[in-house]
Amino acid sequence: MPTLTAADTIRILVATDSHVGYNERDPIRGDDSWKSFHEVMCLAKDEDVDMILLAGDLFHDNKPSRKAMYQVMRSIRMNCFGEKPCELEMLSDASEIFQGAFNHVNYEDENLNVAIPVFSIHGNHDDPSAEGHLCALDILQIAGLVNYYGRTPESDNILVKPILLQKGLTKMALYGMSNVRDERLFRTFREGKVKFFRPEIQQNEWFNLIAVHQNHLESHAHTETGFLPENFLPGFLDLVVWGHEHECLINPRMNPEMSFHVMQPGSSVATSLVPGEAVPKHVAIVSITGREFKVEPRRLKTVRPFLMKEIILNEEKGMKALAKKDNNRSEITRYLEEIVNDLIEEANADWLEAQGEMEEDEEERELPLPLVRLRVEYSAPDGGKFECENPQRFSNRFVGKVANVNDVVQFYRKKSATTKRSKGETEMPEESVLAQLAIDNVKVEKLVREFLTAQSLIILPQNSFGDAVSQFVDKDDKHAMEMFVNESLAQQIKHLMEVDKGDEEELQSAMDQCRSRLEELFAQGRLKKANNWDSDRDGEWADQPGAIVLPENEMEVDEDEEDGGGGMAPPTARGRGRGGQTTGRAARGTTQKSKTAAGKTGGRGTRKKAVVEHSEDDEIAADEDVIMLDDDEEEPTRAPAKTTRGGRKATGTTTKSKPSAAAARSTATAAPKRTSTRATSTATAGRQSKLNFSQPAASQTQTRGGRGATKKIQELSADEISDDDDDDDDAFEPAPSSATRTRYARNRR
Repeated sequence: MPTLTAADTIRILVATDSHVGYNERDPIRGDDSWKSFHEVMCLAKDEDVDMILLAGDLFHDNKPSRKAMYQVMRSIRMNCFGEKPCELEMLSDASEIFQGAFNHVNYEDENLNVAIPVFSIHGNHDDPSAEGHLCALDILQIAGLVNYYGRTPESDNILVKPILLQKGLTKMALYGMSNVRDERLFRTFREGKVKFFRPEIQQNEWFNLIAVHQNHLESHAHTETGFLPENFLPGFLDLVVWGHEHECLINPRMNPEMSFHVMQPGSSVATSLVPGEAVPKHVAIVSITGREFKVEPRRLKTVRPFLMKEIILNEEKGMKALAKKDNNRSEITRYLEEIVNDLIEEANADWLEAQGEMEEDEEERELPLPLVRLRVEYSAPDGGKFECENPQRFSNRFVGKVANVNDVVQFYRKKSATTKRSKGETEMPEESVLAQLAIDNVKVEKLVREFLTAQSLIILPQNSFGDAVSQFVDKDDKHAMEMFVNESLAQQIKHLMEVDKGDEEELQSAMDQCRSRLEELFAQGRLKKANNWDSDRDGEWADQPGAIVLPENEMEVDEDEEDGGGGMAPPTARGRGRGGQTTGRAARGTTQKSKTAAGKTGGRGTRKKAVVEHSEDDEIAADEDVIMLDDDEEEPTRAPAKTTRGGRKATGTTTKSKPSAAAARSTATAAPKRTSTRATSTATAGRQSKLNFSQPAASQTQTRGGRGATKKIQELSADEISDDDDDDDDAFEPAPSSATRTRYARNRR
């Protein structure tokens, strides 16, 4: 093999997790992210590299602000465009890698002068979503600034095709796999549905490099499958650039099992106050010559200094004796202030050291306010107590000295032994767990999971709950929670409708069973696409938080069920209304109406004649006023027949509300106010239920037959019904008879 020279070396500047736009509204730290990114771009120009490789999370949000987008475009155009020709030769079919109208690398565009091409995959923060399934990198690509590759349009069938580049005698196959939800990617790898393509010829002469953006270690995962094991990647790779992890491990590490090296550049800006972010930030220049490579770390100088320290107050000198002293808050506060001041001085000294010696024409350097975090474990010995100041009040003592003026100190206690708790008491995570789950060092899914584990969810599934909250917080999806709750409730309601059980414990068991089934479906990824989902408009359905949906016919409600059972009552149940929604009052009104229509006589004939002689309009009005229902009454349920006063069997339904209250309302409407029949009918037309009085003759005949055979069912005359109005012991108050209303109308004339 011929000797390779510098002309055969591909020099790549590697960076990950720039998070441009992070905390941009903060008056002190708002410009940190784009300044660090600008330094990376300037470094690429100064080092005269052949290309830049970004391994995800260029932006902190998938909908970056105009300021963030402007700063990124400005930096790329200032440092990556120019008259210098790009020496990389594209050997593969670019149309298979790049999408859209400009399906080629930007440095081959005749309208652009690209000196240093930028290749980037997307991360979990700037991933495609919503309309058109586009992301911020698509905008940069269409503008000719970035070559966006490594798309994963199908999460359950991933095809990884390389970009084949050559410079001199060095051939490089550049692979990229953008972020996929960790659990889903784990399952896809395990099912063998991830396929890597390789060059057909001279496979041993290609240097294979891949950029991924996933959870790296199992200890950082939120679930058992929430990470990407290194041994899932193919063994023919030479170097893996791992994004997503913010701790800077810039020196490549050899994986003896897979025989490839793994490099983790980390983030260029601290997005959380944890030990991993306190490591000095670096980027790397990777020089590839043939099948060999070397890494040259470059420390970033514009990164805000960050120091973190953790102490156990009980083990500090003099603190153990102080624990037994009353009112020791002031002494503890002074002691902690000294530690924080020492950290501030150390952080400033480290930043000045990283800047190197000042040049003659260089302006005086301005020290940035450092980030300082002090974690204090304040469990006191037996018989003692450490009285600590409010964390925010303590942090505000350092305004003008630190950048994080609200969270300088973090107090937590050592986890104590579990104590027996009462049955109804809710167990919350220990204070130390809450300290570790601070919002600045953990993902929302894990925070939700830790809290929900201590609770007892009955309706909503836990795993999809955390995913919906993550979509709402991280992806700014305003409808994520609404969609999740609606779909979960719809599933529960459907399941309960199928369960014919009325016992409370059995219903509780049914809800638990449905919730467990939803959690299993979500964990297994058995997703169904919504029937009205538009992929071009709303994005890939598989990437949405509530991808488990109902089939078309599951959301349809039976009209008979909505009517409460609907249909007509059997003839034996006299006076039953539609859907079992009438009360005993309706039964009496129906009996009275049937007698009126038949023109029966008996008992007291004078009043019977009045019933027969009243006008047709009055009869219609009386029919409409047979029953008056209040909107406040609860939905009636079927109840066994009860025998009321006079031996009359009240069939139909009863309500859960007090019948005396409903009867009082009915009586007050008919008697005291003495309003006209037509006015009353019109006023209550919108509130009363429609009654179906079909088969009146059959009902009447059956009643007569029953009277002849037994005295269990006794038909009441109009006078008897009228006389019952003054009896408060009757649970079912009847409506005023039509005869009474007709007589009252005649007296008024």
